[in-house]
Amino acid sequence: MALRVGVVGGGQLARMMVPAAVELGIDIRVLAEGPGMSAAIAATAEGDYHDAETVLAFAQDVDVVTFDHEHVPQDVLRALVGAGVPVHPGPEPLAVAQDKILMRTRLTELGLPVPEWAAVHDADELRTFLADHGGRAVVKTARGGYDGKGVRVVDDPSDVDDWFVAVAEAGGDQALLVEELVPFTRELAQSVARRPSGEVVAWPLVESVQRNGVCAEVIAPAPGSAGRIADQAESLAVRIAEELGVTGVLAVELFETADERILVNELAMRPHNTGHWSIDGATTSQFEQHLRAVLDLPLGATGMHAPAAVMVNLLGGPADGDLAGRYPSALAAFPEAKYHLYGKAPRPGRKIGHVTVTGADVDDVVHRARAAAAHFD
Repeated sequence: MALRVGVVGGGQLARMMVPAAVELGIDIRVLAEGPGMSAAIAATAEGDYHDAETVLAFAQDVDVVTFDHEHVPQDVLRALVGAGVPVHPGPEPLAVAQDKILMRTRLTELGLPVPEWAAVHDADELRTFLADHGGRAVVKTARGGYDGKGVRVVDDPSDVDDWFVAVAEAGGDQALLVEELVPFTRELAQSVARRPSGEVVAWPLVESVQRNGVCAEVIAPAPGSAGRIADQAESLAVRIAEELGVTGVLAVELFETADERILVNELAMRPHNTGHWSIDGATTSQFEQHLRAVLDLPLGATGMHAPAAVMVNLLGGPADGDLAGRYPSALAAFPEAKYHLYGKAPRPGRKIGHVTVTGADVDDVVHRARAAAAHFD
């Protein structure tokens, strides 16, 4: 009988696990939030992942449950564990990914390099932090938020008055996360995979190019990173995976500073946008590796097929016409490019797909990847 993996969430990450599952002969099943999701091709159930009974019913016939995102509530995760369902990653590491203040707390406890930060409950506490950090800082909501959402650069507490109102209404010890505005020179990302029995592998360190708070391009390997920077990034990511008990793929987003330090920015305990290049650029993609890891199977090699791989996100889609109408010109102009569409309708700022190009010269590969992606503007 085939190994059975249940994925909670029907987004593009679940969709991109499907080809890897087919190649390995894995029976992949998806709990989608509703009809028309990116991973509809593998959706065997639809329902609310906030509801424990729904998720437990979905999990009855799988060997392991994993996730398209980190937003499944802790009570649902613990209900799965209590019912004897293998869950990877488990509730404890996912709690760190779900709450940015807890994430900063744990990383600080481990002595890992992070931006200076504080949990602030009101405008007075934020004003004090701003005064101590040059008058400007980054404020984040503790939970939720991605692709630039839930993040604001502020120079006055009034810039997040609405968030403080929400914090006060939530009650308890709710707070916002404030961090120093790091003078970084570029953003990097290090992906690793860890199986429950402890094996860990790492892909090459990559550079992530952000536009308007959204990942626009990824360059693998990160130019000029060979040696100390790459070694330090890999060591950090492996330690985080081991110390937090992460199973599956872990992506660690990093800042590189002018004096060649690296600071941990964010964690994602699942396949991540910065690892999409690996589908076409690495021996084992992050999606195949994630399936191997959560099933506790031996992990695959992570070497690259070519000296450089560049992934460019397709953001928004065509201003006029449909996606299918762009295929002939794109495929003819760049037959070497690999296109991945997510089954999403075009919408300003929305990630509707990505394109990857590999080659020997990184500048040439960047140019060709951008030009190939431009066919979908």
